Amino acid sequence: MTSPAVAARSPEHFSAHFSAHFPALFVAHGAPTMVLQPGPAGAALARAAAELPRPRAIIVVSAHWETATPTIGTAPELETIHDFYGFPAELYRVRYPARSDAAVAEELRTRLLENGFGVRMDKDRGLDHGAWTPLSLMYPQADIPVLPLSLQTGLGPEHHFQLGRALAPMLADGVLLLASGNLTHNLGDFRRAFAEGSETPAYVAAFADWIGQRIAAGDHDSLLDYRQRAPHAVRAHPSEEHLLPLHVAIGAAGLDYRSECLYQGIDSVVLAMDSYAFWPTSTPGS
Repeated sequence: MTSPAVAARSPEHFSAHFSAHFPALFVAHGAPTMVLQPGPAGAALARAAAELPRPRAIIVVSAHWETATPTIGTAPELETIHDFYGFPAELYRVRYPARSDAAVAEELRTRLLENGFGVRMDKDRGLDHGAWTPLSLMYPQADIPVLPLSLQTGLGPEHHFQLGRALAPMLADGVLLLASGNLTHNLGDFRRAFAEGSETPAYVAAFADWIGQRIAAGDHDSLLDYRQRAPHAVRAHPSEEHLLPLHVAIGAAGLDYRSECLYQGIDSVVLAMDSYAFWPTSTPGS
């Protein structure tokens, strides 16, 4: 990879883009322990949030919530879900006491319905660690309404790109999209790396660099068809759920987005932690 870390852009850079829109963010949530040990990847997310205006709500799309139909979490108080095992006790005491917002949830439902999606509402769903890890680092006060939105992993990149397109008008109206996954995610390699003390396999940087190059080029066709075109795609993602949030973010930003790399690097031996902001450059529907 070209650099171990790329810092978030200046406050002036962010505010210049905000004159029209909030960005769609794709962020890496890493291992669950990231919330306790943020490292440079977590610090970059905190800086990015500090440099943005305050959103009226956050739509969070996490790799760890998968349903057959797009589903919006509408619990007035969102439970902190500890969807992992075998980690330090301190991690299970972490709470992110966010609330939802009924009006924004209805707005989101309407946008999805108008774009041909079936929609379900879930009054019990809380926030999994793919959601509360970046939220805890970026907005630690938990005082902004959060709307969880699920993935449909079996439907692939094009479906999720179109899901993002349905959300685009909300970015122009004070809503931040936080799409949370990882640029590489192979749990088998993750476990082997820690059991055997192995070094980072070459495919991690090769795949992440290819994605970064396609993002910079605005090459939507290649990004949507990454499974066939990207080097080591299947090893980087034996299943697709951790990359599909990227397609939601790109879809929300539109065909002529301006991309910014917020962070670039590898953590936990095999997790590419690259995070991006996608700035829409035109008004939805224009």
